[in-house]
Amino acid sequence: MPQNLVTSAPAQVRAVSGRPAAAATPMEAWQGLSAAVVDAIADNWYATWQKYNAGRQEHYFSAEFLMGRALLNNLSNLGLVEEAGQAVSTFGQSLTEVLEQEPDAALGNGGLGRLAACFLDSCATLDLPVTGYGILYRYGLFKQLFEDGFQTEHPDPWMEEGYPFVVRREEAQRLVHYQDMDVRAIPYDMPITGYGTKNVGTLRLWKAEPVREFDYDAFNSQRFTEAIVEREHVSDISRVLYPNDTTYEGKVLRVRQQYFFCSASLQQIVENYVEHHGSDLTGFADYNAIQLNDTHPVLAIPELMRILLDEHRMGWEEAWEVVSKTFAYTNHTVLAEALETWEVSIFERLFPRIMEIVREIDRRFRADMAQRGLDQGTIDYMAPLSGDTVRMAWIACYASYSINGVAALHTEIIKRETLGEWHAIWPERFNNKTNGVTPRRWLRQCNPRLSDLLDEVTGSDAWAKDLSILDRYTDAVDESVYDRLAQIKRDNKADFAAWIAQREGVEINPDAIFDVQIKRLHEYKRQLLNAIYILDLYFRMKEDPSLEVAPRVFIFGAKAAPGYIRAKGVIKLINAVAELVNNDPVVSKTLKVVFVHNYNVSPAEHIIPAADVSEQISMAGKEASGTSNMKFMMNGALTLGTLDGANVEILESVGQDNAYIFGATEDELPSLRETYNPVWHYENVPGLKRVLDAFTDGTLDDNGSGWFADLRRSLLEASNEPADVYYVLGDFAAYRETKDAMAADYADARAWQRRAWVNITRSGRFSSDRTISDYAREVWKIEATPID
Repeated sequence: MPQNLVTSAPAQVRAVSGRPAAAATPMEAWQGLSAAVVDAIADNWYATWQKYNAGRQEHYFSAEFLMGRALLNNLSNLGLVEEAGQAVSTFGQSLTEVLEQEPDAALGNGGLGRLAACFLDSCATLDLPVTGYGILYRYGLFKQLFEDGFQTEHPDPWMEEGYPFVVRREEAQRLVHYQDMDVRAIPYDMPITGYGTKNVGTLRLWKAEPVREFDYDAFNSQRFTEAIVEREHVSDISRVLYPNDTTYEGKVLRVRQQYFFCSASLQQIVENYVEHHGSDLTGFADYNAIQLNDTHPVLAIPELMRILLDEHRMGWEEAWEVVSKTFAYTNHTVLAEALETWEVSIFERLFPRIMEIVREIDRRFRADMAQRGLDQGTIDYMAPLSGDTVRMAWIACYASYSINGVAALHTEIIKRETLGEWHAIWPERFNNKTNGVTPRRWLRQCNPRLSDLLDEVTGSDAWAKDLSILDRYTDAVDESVYDRLAQIKRDNKADFAAWIAQREGVEINPDAIFDVQIKRLHEYKRQLLNAIYILDLYFRMKEDPSLEVAPRVFIFGAKAAPGYIRAKGVIKLINAVAELVNNDPVVSKTLKVVFVHNYNVSPAEHIIPAADVSEQISMAGKEASGTSNMKFMMNGALTLGTLDGANVEILESVGQDNAYIFGATEDELPSLRETYNPVWHYENVPGLKRVLDAFTDGTLDDNGSGWFADLRRSLLEASNEPADVYYVLGDFAAYRETKDAMAADYADARAWQRRAWVNITRSGRFSSDRTISDYAREVWKIEATPID
């Protein structure tokens, strides 16, 4: 490495600020210190890029990478936290204040994007030749604010003051062609440091820029708006993550985005192959594997066909042989109706040549299936084209050599149901890769007190690279470890209480049970069930003032898609419940409800170490995996949830006594559905009628929006879909009983600490290092490639 940070950081701060380091603002100090870190890793980063490009490598295509803040993560991975603190102290600043200046790199929405970020961390730590590819969104996901309890969306300009951890590579730009315009794709590279290694991986993010900056003649003729129309049209491609696609033009923009980063990435990958291995692309798959993270990057399949057919003059069979050995597909949903589809007219409008290739894939698929003896109905169901619709998941299933689910239960469901027809023909393609999260960010970095304890118990920090080490210590510690664990949790909760008081203006009790549900707002995740429980508990306490209730803080964090009105209605409802509970002079002494606004990675780093209870309450069979459940487990929170997603494997790991499981199972639900009547539950389950009536009787105020009445109708009245499609009322009684039992158990502090310790020490199965090792060995066929 070059000169240490104590020497280099002040110089970088001066260069950034244009004044002595001692006169710099905290933001300028963050920029300078970040630049010093990039300077420190530059040689290793370049060496890693060069070495990976010369051999077999994997390319991870994803529309989302929810990276979070980079500076502390890089300092932790490089072992430079103490040195960085010394560096900023030389010019009179504290590292804590400097770190808080960094905006989150908000390039993702939820679990899928955070998964991609954890995977890149593990790939770097394991020295695996993997590069990530996505889009450099200017605004990322929206910034969420609450106005009268309603979610409002605002731009999140995370790069406006510069971001040293993304480096523009002008010389590596590509040209992406659409029928209506050409676009320059400019790569911006983000370094991905590993823990305890010199290798530095890369996340390549593409930014859309016009071929011509603006119409100079129009500008000189005072047609100023006309002069910049094309520039703004192009900039829309990388302006916002997931633009609202409830309109046709919104759909067009989404498809344009997907093709943009797929085409640019493939052009680079093919060019690199030619540079290192020659112009004969029949061996392309020997050196390249491409993982499609859900269906968003599936346009890469016809685009690689186009490149091979049109630019390298390969025949169809030869090109398809290359493509079918190159792509692997990760499915993230059990809902066949949720699989991505687009109108044919969009493809014809944007890239007729790609549409021609899709039609030929469809024609050959139909002929292939007919030859295999499939009936016409099955062929029509599985075909890539159906009338005026392009089915992206079906293209992925046909072209990919590997199709994986993300939890054991999820994989069994997609094999049996979601992708059952594909599994019947190609069972060998299907495999499970249960998700994981990086213990570096989600334990070592965000929970330093617990990290220090684990270092002491195990004798080193080796667990941070091999979390399975902790399993040896589940029963091999004395009682003093439980005392330390209790104090660590209490200190973390006190820190969180101070943070939430400053951020949300709510005073909470650090000695209360911290009951947390943080995840994307969707009906199947059933935040509504949690809200109903809170309201029921409130009414129980009002009805019986002598009722003994353990002090509790209910913590939520979630964003709803801008066009998802019912999800936004749930947010408004939770905020209304919070207003009711928190302002009650009696109940508020025992209960508090906090909805953390603008939930993303950085708030999660505050919330997770402080949590006692991890709410994972999706309707069974709907959650593919989940990753927050794993982060909570690593930090000693107990899972309260259904047998869904990775909860099943968490339960296998910790045992029945160390988690709280309730509700109908995925196997039970079909028969229960046959006779399910939510109105019966409303009328017969004690407390439910009172709670649901509160939605509309004036107890809760939706500001005249009608949203609470809609939520109530969705639970009780069938319309275009069955009433209570996510079985909220059906599971309520079991949920209440389990949650009440959990609160009673919390009173036995020592027993709770033992359960928390079991969760921590048996979390190794859920490290993303394990997941990535499985991918590398079984799907990508790559090996560690250390630059030394």
